[in-house]
Amino acid sequence: MKNTSNTTGHEGKVYLVGAGPGDPDLLTLKAAKLLAQADVLVHDGLVSQEILALASPSARRISVAKKRSLHSVPQDQINEILVSEAANGHLVVRLKGGDPFIFGRGGEEADDCIAAGVEVEVVPGISAALGCAAQARMPLTHRDASSAVSFVAGQCKGLSDQNWSGLAGKGRTLVIYMGVANAEAIVEKLIADGVSPDLPVAVLENGTRENFRAIRTLLTDLGDMVRRENVQSPALLVVGDVARYGDAENKFLEFAQMAGVIA
Repeated sequence: MKNTSNTTGHEGKVYLVGAGPGDPDLLTLKAAKLLAQADVLVHDGLVSQEILALASPSARRISVAKKRSLHSVPQDQINEILVSEAANGHLVVRLKGGDPFIFGRGGEEADDCIAAGVEVEVVPGISAALGCAAQARMPLTHRDASSAVSFVAGQCKGLSDQNWSGLAGKGRTLVIYMGVANAEAIVEKLIADGVSPDLPVAVLENGTRENFRAIRTLLTDLGDMVRRENVQSPALLVVGDVARYGDAENKFLEFAQMAGVIA
């Protein structure tokens, strides 16, 4: 049953809005328009300040930033905030990095709004995989390298609960979100699944931002490269032959030369 106890005299609504990977120029026109109209802005920590600056000056901002293994606001409480604010007649923009329905928990938030009788609309955004790969000029599919691409999360529910069998290897691209901290375990998991240790892999760090970095190596060296290069989140891992394309700097070649493995 719809909650009608609102304080504004008009119907509230929740918009689950994708902010894209960071560059404000990659926002959709609809996302920018809603930011300017929002009464309440509930935003993630990865949303850039340049994008937050597009919100209406009168909008009330609620940060629900998360860090690895630390949720400042639990997900069920975020859902309650959205429902409560909309029930009070507010236009609520729930602003998420990337796309709301790709590792953004947008499905959970939409379900709770619908269950409470609150109108909800999803406004898609450019997912990090697409934005980062475009900046690196790295095609996620390529006629000579890959005819399939899969997205997985590198920390959701722990790696042991995830079945990635067949997702990486010849002719396929595997994009791993939130995988930097588990890079070594990811290498072990993929090799145990039969993926060649010599398969190229790229790390795309701080996609679409000024401090963007694209580096690559071979799968067997991924964990070591992440440490050597002090890779920090947010960053994506791209596993597959497509990592040979584009602008990623070859850190395995550099390391091998320094170690005297090759001339």
